[in-house]
Amino acid sequence: MIGSSRVPALENGLRILRLLASTGPLPAAAIAARLELPRSSVYHLLAVAENAGFILHLGDENRFGLGIAAAEFGSAYLRQGPLTRIARVQVARLVDQVGLSAHLAVLHGGDVLYVIEERARHAPWLVTDVDVRLPAHLTASGRAILAALPRAQVRALFPSADAFVQRPGSVQSIRTYAALRLVLDGVSRRGWAEERGDVTPGLSSIAVPILDHRSWPIAGLALTYRDAQQLDLEDLARRLRVVADDITRRLHGSSP
Repeated sequence: MIGSSRVPALENGLRILRLLASTGPLPAAAIAARLELPRSSVYHLLAVAENAGFILHLGDENRFGLGIAAAEFGSAYLRQGPLTRIARVQVARLVDQVGLSAHLAVLHGGDVLYVIEERARHAPWLVTDVDVRLPAHLTASGRAILAALPRAQVRALFPSADAFVQRPGSVQSIRTYAALRLVLDGVSRRGWAEERGDVTPGLSSIAVPILDHRSWPIAGLALTYRDAQQLDLEDLARRLRVVADDITRRLHGSSP
């Protein structure tokens, strides 16, 4: 421990971030009440954190949630921490079982960041690789994560049509929030996400989220295959879910 000096503003700012990480977006008044802080202090801390990107103001609901800078810290921890160490063996085993390339990605603002890439033998050329970022709304792993997030959080990540970055030559099936919401609602009903040619023409992917002990999506686990392959997607989704649940259990020492 480095000394015993206290910095109340920093301590309270961290308390706010920790609270929002555990509850999701909240109004400023609720934050002040839960932490027993003056509202004026909470508004000041929120403003400073928002300017730095750690807090996101959800204007339509007048709530505050975690911002992209906070997500970047989470992504860095996941790249260096237990998720990649635990998941790497499980992902490699899955590739051996199904003969398809597998990837694990985390949300990084409006993108997904790939932290594990295991390629099957004779796999097609893939644009995904470790530390590659792709628009979350175009990828199966991104859609799996987004579908498990609160709607307000997703809306804040895609505030306008400009947020829907497209890839040249791809199917480009999602260009608006309404189109994204339709896709994500389908993911929620089905239990798994897919994309067909949105990243690379001729290739498709299927994915499920990896949840933490609070059922918050910390990553997406995906398999990629050629469109021409005749595959049982329900069976692949079941296999992905088994691996994702096993990773959750190993991370937290209990079943999800």
